[in-house]
Amino acid sequence: MVLPPLVEAAGDLVRGCRAVVLSGGDDPIMETWNRPTHPQAKRVEPLRQTFDLAVYQAAQAEGLPVLGVCLGMQLMGLEAGGDLDQHLPDSSPTASMHADGRSHDVSGPLGTGAVHSRHHQAVRDPGTLEVVAEAPDGVIEAIADPAAAFHVGVQWHPERSGDGPLGAGLFHSLVAAARAYTHATS
Repeated sequence: MVLPPLVEAAGDLVRGCRAVVLSGGDDPIMETWNRPTHPQAKRVEPLRQTFDLAVYQAAQAEGLPVLGVCLGMQLMGLEAGGDLDQHLPDSSPTASMHADGRSHDVSGPLGTGAVHSRHHQAVRDPGTLEVVAEAPDGVIEAIADPAAAFHVGVQWHPERSGDGPLGAGLFHSLVAAARAYTHATS
C-alpha cells in the first residue's frame, strides 16, 4: 500500500500496516540534523522527508518490521544518531564503484553477494545501529537493529539486485517478519 504524504496522519496510517519500506530517493536535507547539506546534494522534497521520518518513527513505536532502501537507510542511520558521507567523490577514490547502477560485492552478517548500486552518499557512522554489510572499499552498505525482529537498511537497491538473499530475498524476509508481527499482535 502506498501511503499518502499526510504527516499528521502518519501514525494512523502506519497502524494499518504490518511492515514499512522506506524507499530510495534524493538526498537528505541535513539541516534536520543540524548539519549543512553538501552543495552537490540533490535535496529530497521537504514534505517527503518529513513524512518518511514520521512514518519511520511511528513504525518504530509500533514495533513494525522496517526495510530502508538507499535514502531510507540513510534516514535510519541519521535518526539513530549517525552521520553521512554526503559526497563520496570528495572522500573516496573508489566512489565510482557505487554510482550509475554499477554492481559490486558486499559482505557481512547480512550476507555476501553482488548488489546494484546507485549512490554518491553513504552512512559514515550508523549511530546506535550495527553495520551488517560493507563494500570492499569499506563503505557501509547495510545497517540493522539486532534487537528488533526485522529492522534493516541497505544502501543498494534490492529490487534491482536479482533473486538472491540480498535482492528479492530481503523482501521475502520482510514479508516473513510482517507475518510474524501479525501473528504476534493478533
